[in-house]
Amino acid sequence: MNSPATDTTQIPDGYRMDAKGRLIPEESIKPIDQARDELAIELVTKAIELNRQLQQFKAAAFGDIETFVQLSAEQYGVNVGGKKGNVTLLSFDGRYKIQRQVADHITFDERLEAAKGLIDECLKDWTSGAGHEVKTIVQDAFRTDKQGNLRTGAVLALRRHDFDDKRWLKAMDAIADAVQVTGSKSYVRIYERIGDTERYQPISLNIAEV
Repeated sequence: MNSPATDTTQIPDGYRMDAKGRLIPEESIKPIDQARDELAIELVTKAIELNRQLQQFKAAAFGDIETFVQLSAEQYGVNVGGKKGNVTLLSFDGRYKIQRQVADHITFDERLEAAKGLIDECLKDWTSGAGHEVKTIVQDAFRTDKQGNLRTGAVLALRRHDFDDKRWLKAMDAIADAVQVTGSKSYVRIYERIGDTERYQPISLNIAEV
């Protein structure tokens, strides 16, 4: 059975190449090893085809949704520019829901350090019980993940705290100014309503979840 990988190496009849690139006579390969090899290649071949179909589905779904958005906008004489934006489509009976979502990837520039400095000044001066609670919140917000990256959501969540201190307010402005959108990723999510309830469950396209 031929490998699904794009390998230009010519393998003579009666031989198979092992993981170290050596040519091994098939007659010297145990039947169980041959069966394992054939099963692995068969499953990978099917997976590659399924991956290709998913790519085609994603491209078609985005194209169809964008076409519908433009069509809907034309009905009201509105010019919809660009492809960014979240859109939700419902079937007429409400049973199915399709969402197009565009998630931005956010990082912070050097102004975040200025914001952290201002926040540290506030924490040093706040000695009340509330100050201890805020210190915990701030320390958690600036805690990095396993890859050493800041958790952007936790940092941005600090802006929900409206403390009456000019340094804090200035720090929140610095956080807002430090935000840099370095890219975005688009998703299509499909849901089916659960019975007669208002809840929807996702129709998973993730092999690990089906």
